[in-house]
Amino acid sequence: MEKTLKGIIQYARKNYFSYWIILGIDTAISVLCSLVAYAVIHYMAHVPMSDWLLCQFICVSLVASIAGALLFHTYRNTIRFSQARELWRIMCAVLFKVGCLLVISFWIISESQLQYNYKTAYLLFDGLMTLAALTTFRVSLIIVYDLLLDWMNKKNTRILIYGIDEKSVALKLRLRDSAHYKVVGFCIYGRNNSRRRLTDLPIYYFEKEEDIDCIMRKRGIRGILFARYEDTRLEENRLLEYCKSNALKTLIAPTISEADADGNFHQWIRPIKIEDLLGRAEININLRQVAEEFRDKVVLVTGAAGSIGSELCRQLVQMGIQKLIMFDSAETPLHNVRLEFEKNYPTINFVPVIGDVRVKERVRMAFELYHPQVVFHAAAYKHVPLMEENPCEAVLVNVTGSRQVADMAVEYGAEKMIMVSTDKAVNPTNVMGCSKRLAEIYVQSLGCAIREGKLKGHTKFITTRFGNVLGSNGSVIPRFKEQIENGGPVTVTHPDIIRFFMTIPEACRLVMEAATMGEGNEIFVFEMGKAVKIVDLATRMIELAGYRPGEDIKIEFTGLRPGEKLYEEVLGDKENTIPTKNEKIMIAKVRRYEYSELLDTYAEFERLSRSVKIMDTVQLMKKVVPEFKSKNSPKFEVLDK
Repeated sequence: MEKTLKGIIQYARKNYFSYWIILGIDTAISVLCSLVAYAVIHYMAHVPMSDWLLCQFICVSLVASIAGALLFHTYRNTIRFSQARELWRIMCAVLFKVGCLLVISFWIISESQLQYNYKTAYLLFDGLMTLAALTTFRVSLIIVYDLLLDWMNKKNTRILIYGIDEKSVALKLRLRDSAHYKVVGFCIYGRNNSRRRLTDLPIYYFEKEEDIDCIMRKRGIRGILFARYEDTRLEENRLLEYCKSNALKTLIAPTISEADADGNFHQWIRPIKIEDLLGRAEININLRQVAEEFRDKVVLVTGAAGSIGSELCRQLVQMGIQKLIMFDSAETPLHNVRLEFEKNYPTINFVPVIGDVRVKERVRMAFELYHPQVVFHAAAYKHVPLMEENPCEAVLVNVTGSRQVADMAVEYGAEKMIMVSTDKAVNPTNVMGCSKRLAEIYVQSLGCAIREGKLKGHTKFITTRFGNVLGSNGSVIPRFKEQIENGGPVTVTHPDIIRFFMTIPEACRLVMEAATMGEGNEIFVFEMGKAVKIVDLATRMIELAGYRPGEDIKIEFTGLRPGEKLYEEVLGDKENTIPTKNEKIMIAKVRRYEYSELLDTYAEFERLSRSVKIMDTVQLMKKVVPEFKSKNSPKFEVLDK
């Protein structure tokens, strides 16, 4: 019996009754109501029932019921998902039937057969009984389906949904048919004794851990489900801590950005990840204005196979661009991006180009062949310890490569070039950060020379700076995840080291907004919010994985790496920035360099880096960027003395 009921429910979840079956049941109910009404009214009026008259009425009721259902589509709704507002269709269909019977009753029934007031009573009784019967039929199916679901899902994990807004209610309805979770109520922070209910489920209020413990024991709760990312960050140091203490699961519903190319979710809900807690409210940008900036234009993205570059490409293809040129030196990653775009964006005109920004003629080929109107320069070496060990390569890619891309943008008449920089360029303590600052200096001085008429051209140069990107290739979070999966230890360089974080889509939205609002030669910086202590990040990731820090998985401190500093700067204070119309985005006040005075210096950078003159290269970097002071790098610290 139990297996049979489960089979029925599982079948109902995946299948629907035929429209024609519902139409047939509705018609039978409607005709039966007409028959009962006819019999009752004739009995009350003491008028003998005529078989021929009854046959006429039943035929009219049958035809009118079918016509009304077809006209107002009462049979097309999936009954178990029906809502009260759908009753208007049934009401209209019933009124249509009553209207047809009204016409027929005055046409075929004489006064001697049935008095006028009895005709009116008959039609009213028939209409009300039909409406009640059809509504009862639907409500009964919903109640029976819900009862069977509750019985079948009684062994599912019992959870509460955090929040009492529309999104929380929608999430409850989405999980109605879940085979793994059973929503038994809602919870919200605060004090309230009104015993309110929402979608017929209780609302629980909590203020302290004892409240959560009481609710958990009373209702057998095994998890808390969040509908919004903002709520997880709001409750990080309160409800999430309570959940950790009481061994409750912490779950979240994915956003639309986590859907696949077909708009489907691989998981309706999933465990909370560290990225959910580090992420922030999205930047409010004018998508229409941004799209107009790039519509029908040829766009070149260097470093297109990287974390930032590939996401820039994904966002650009949704803005109606004419052609997308993907330029990168990494063969396999670019091949993978190409396969992704061929599958997900088959109508987009895009061209993958294998090329290295260090090779001037290869860069020239891309500009000469495609004449891009907008250039996003994301190609760069970014790993601090590696660049500290290979400074000439850092300069060759980040400085000379950026210079060559900028020069080609001017020579071939690009409208704008947007360069992706880093917070490590502010008061740099390592070669990588200084190389990005040198790239900023060159493109900004080049743009100023064009604006002042000292150099022919019309290209506008815009730079964006931001902090660490969540989930980028080689970043700290993927490394921590791998270490946790391997049983630890999780390695942190220093107990006091802090960093700013943002998501890859967020960083790319910043670049898009900067490209739109920039008039040329600005360095845009982002209000980064609260810095994150890396040891706290490691601790939280271990806890989210279900382990105890220090017991199940140890945290080891390995010491600061060459060129690494305890904290990064983004010039986020009012003294060093100019506000923009977007409160999250500011313009950095930086030292002005004269383009003509830089030419020989940057030519020397190229000569030294190609000749692999390491100490001479770093010494020249410190001369051009005097605020560059090496840290944790004994080899180069001697140059500061």
